[in-house]
Amino acid sequence: MEFEHKSVLLDEVIENMNIDPDGTYVDGTIGGGGHSSVIVQRLTSGKLIGLDQDEAAIQAAELRLSKYKDKVTIIRSNYSEIKTVLSSIQIDKVNGILLDLGVSSYQLDTPERGFSYREDAPLDMRMDKRNDKTARDIINDYSEMELYRIIKNYGEDRFAKNIAKHIVRERSDKPIETTFQLNEIIKAAIPAKVRAVGGHPSKRTFQAIRIELNRELDVLRDTLEDMINLLIPGGRLLIITFHSLEDRIVKESFRVNENPCTCPPNFPVCVCGKKPKGRIITRKPIFPSDKEIELNKRSKSAKLRVFERIAEEE
Repeated sequence: MEFEHKSVLLDEVIENMNIDPDGTYVDGTIGGGGHSSVIVQRLTSGKLIGLDQDEAAIQAAELRLSKYKDKVTIIRSNYSEIKTVLSSIQIDKVNGILLDLGVSSYQLDTPERGFSYREDAPLDMRMDKRNDKTARDIINDYSEMELYRIIKNYGEDRFAKNIAKHIVRERSDKPIETTFQLNEIIKAAIPAKVRAVGGHPSKRTFQAIRIELNRELDVLRDTLEDMINLLIPGGRLLIITFHSLEDRIVKESFRVNENPCTCPPNFPVCVCGKKPKGRIITRKPIFPSDKEIELNKRSKSAKLRVFERIAEEE
C-alpha cells in the first residue's frame, strides 16, 4: 500500500514557521513528507532534516523529496534522539522544528500494522518495527492493574476497570492475538446502552495500548526541553497534537519555558534566577478549518501550538 498521510494544518504550519530561506529546519515526524515538501520549496541555501522511526515513512519521504535531495537529509530515528542526530551531522542550532504527532493514514489503513480496530489483524501497533515488543505482549502479559492504569490514564475510558478485568479473564482461556478478538472483549465490557450512543467502543483502549507500547507521552515529555534548547533566537517549535494528553504536556511545557520563575507570588523580585527561554505564540491552539475537517475527518481533533525562542539576554 502506498504511504498516504494528509498533512494536517498545512497552511497554518507554513504561516507560523516563519521560514528563513537560508535556515535549517527539522521535521521530527516526517511521515510521507507532506509538510516537509512545502517547507523545502521555500528554502534556497537552507536545509531540512527529516526524522521518522517508521521505515515505510522514510521510504515514502525519500521518494517524495528526491528532487530536493541537495537540501534534504532524512534519517530513520525517533525524534527523542533529535539532539544526538543533529550533533552527528554537525548541526548545533536550528531555525524551526515541527512535530505532527498523529498516527498516519497509512499506519491506520494498513491492516497488518494492527493500529485499527476496524480491520482484523494481529495485535501489533509498533511505530518502529525494529522493536520486539508488540501490542499483543501488553494485552497478554500486563497485570490487570497495569492494564487498568493504561486504559484509564491513556484512554481516559470510564470502563477501564471492567475492560481490564474482561481482558484478563479471556486470556486465561487462550491468548488474545488479533484486533477483532480484542474488540469483542471490549464490547462485552461496556454496557449496550453506552455503546449505542458513543463512538466505537474500542477507540479509547486501542489509543491507550498504542501510547503505552510506543511510549508516546514519555518521549514527548522528555524531549520538549531539548527541542527548545536547539532553537536559535527567533526559532520556532510547532507541535500538532491529536488528543488532550499530548496537548496538556505541550501546553504545560510551553508555559514553564515562558515563565519558569518558581519564586512565591509575594516576592517583590525574582531570586530563583530562572530565565524565560521564549514566548508562546499561540495563547489558544490553532484548530483546522471547517473546510479541512470536511476534506479530512481525521483532522478534527488536531491542535497546533507554537513556541518561539528568545535570546538568553532578553
